[in-house]
Amino acid sequence: MKKMGSNLRRFGKSMIPAMAVMVLGWGSAAMSAPPQIFDLERFIDPDTCAGCHGDIFEQWSNSMHNLSHKDPVYAQVAAFLRQGLTDQDEIDEAESCVKCHTPVGVVTGFPGKLSDDLSKTPEIATKGIQCDYCHSAVKVTQMYNNGLFLEPGFGEDDPGVKYGPFDDAEPDFHDAAYSALHESADICGTCHDVKHVSFGTDLETTYTEWKNSPYNAENPDERITCQGCHMYQRPGVPATGMTERPQNPGAAADYSKERPHIFTHYFVGANSGVPADFGDPEKADMAVARLQHAAELALDLSGLEKKQLGITVSNTGAGHSLPTGVGDLRQVWLEVTVEDKEGNKIFETGFMDDKKELPENTLMFKTVFGDGKGNPVINLARAREILRDNRIPAKGRAKEVITLDRVLEKESRIMVRLLYRGMPQKILNLLPGGGMAPLPVVEMARISHTL
Repeated sequence: MKKMGSNLRRFGKSMIPAMAVMVLGWGSAAMSAPPQIFDLERFIDPDTCAGCHGDIFEQWSNSMHNLSHKDPVYAQVAAFLRQGLTDQDEIDEAESCVKCHTPVGVVTGFPGKLSDDLSKTPEIATKGIQCDYCHSAVKVTQMYNNGLFLEPGFGEDDPGVKYGPFDDAEPDFHDAAYSALHESADICGTCHDVKHVSFGTDLETTYTEWKNSPYNAENPDERITCQGCHMYQRPGVPATGMTERPQNPGAAADYSKERPHIFTHYFVGANSGVPADFGDPEKADMAVARLQHAAELALDLSGLEKKQLGITVSNTGAGHSLPTGVGDLRQVWLEVTVEDKEGNKIFETGFMDDKKELPENTLMFKTVFGDGKGNPVINLARAREILRDNRIPAKGRAKEVITLDRVLEKESRIMVRLLYRGMPQKILNLLPGGGMAPLPVVEMARISHTL
């Protein structure tokens, strides 16, 4: 840390207005002209970071953080939802996705909005949520819509201070400083809570869901932050609330100090489809493993004589709601089949049609947004209200009661599966050019019973 003093002096109070940025919720004026606070050259390409942090770079490569700008599902759906809007408040929201998906571009001037020619995005900005962006963060100015306050260096010749979880790091290329923020859920919450930029509607509440959950315990020894699951996960270690979360011993950089735990950087979430499309089956498998260790099912057969079947879904593994993220686009639903003793199907619900779309009566856990007049909307840009939210909170449970067509006889078989898909096929089928192929359907849990 020999150069720390000089660099910290450069980052003194007099420098902050010229160096730092508050990536706030954009209004119409801000969306038309995002603040151009930093020169692009001040950010270091992740490939440079790979020179010392090879293992972490490989984990991050093809993660959903790395692919946040290139994710074809995000890109095509966001562009589709932007089309046809005429209300300026709705346009402002539709244009604002780039603030979290292409953050280096936004804070260096391009893109400023979704409808910019994204093919002109500077190469370093296309690499999504990257090393120098996160490790230049020094504080949070608001807990939504990417409210990070940054202090980047001045490029490779003067990289400045990089902030992280260690107080004794002595790297050769850049200076380092301990940051409590990087061990806190707050650094994650700035993008994983999203409010409509004009209406203030809560569009994504992953951080708030965690904050209000038992995982956010008052006792710090019992608290499990976002990092406590998502940055403990690695192949073979799902690291959810219902599994062990063993530490990941190793070194953060080549030839550096061995430590009891190095935070992993796979960042797969529940997305198995996109990493697979980018040729990374390992990360796809990790996303599936996470989903398969998030929930449990139970049956209540006490009402069968009244033709009622009870199904309880328990969120035993996620530190937030099931599903989380954009709650009207993620699909978690129950697929139920009942067969008689001869194996004939006598009841079913939650099965896709020939277009891979789900029926309207599917038992689904989701958020329903409204237009302010009580009418559901499928476009987040139009979301003036929340009409319904039956998602399952962390360590919570939901019970559904299904009315069957008949009283079941002995030897009848009940089969229930909890399934996940990242985007409704109904929306993907509307995309230009004939739509988009279905995303993977992942079985999160199953249960069966023979009477």
